[in-house]
Amino acid sequence: MALTDMDVAAFGGISDAVGMMAAMPVVANADHAPLEGGEDPAFGTVRWRTLFSADRTETHGMVLGVAEFGPDGTLLPHRHAPAEIYYGLAGDGVVTIDGIAHAIAPGVALYIPEEAEHGTVAGPEGLKFLYSFPRDRFSDVDYRFTAP
Repeated sequence: MALTDMDVAAFGGISDAVGMMAAMPVVANADHAPLEGGEDPAFGTVRWRTLFSADRTETHGMVLGVAEFGPDGTLLPHRHAPAEIYYGLAGDGVVTIDGIAHAIAPGVALYIPEEAEHGTVAGPEGLKFLYSFPRDRFSDVDYRFTAP
């Protein structure tokens, strides 16, 4: 694909035009992403599938994944610098953010402010939600768990 002078001018310069050409859509299928977690008791029983993370996909600026909980599963109280968004996909549960309990279920979105303490307990049928961070990589998120 060749750029014309008009294309370059429309993008504001050659570096912007090249940057626009380099950004390509990325598709992820949660059924193909490996299930991780479940081994470290500090996290609780949660498991997850990372869909977008710059160390695994040609993406940047956002991390996206699916958290999965068995019946009455947990993600223990913790904090981290970036804000986070949850969006309920299946099952139900309670997410406690800075001491206030919030129900999560399919179609429910929760915004968790940066450095807010939060933890999750799944209901008797389990829970699945989408999570997202404004970071390049999942490994850029430093989880700090609350001492029991």
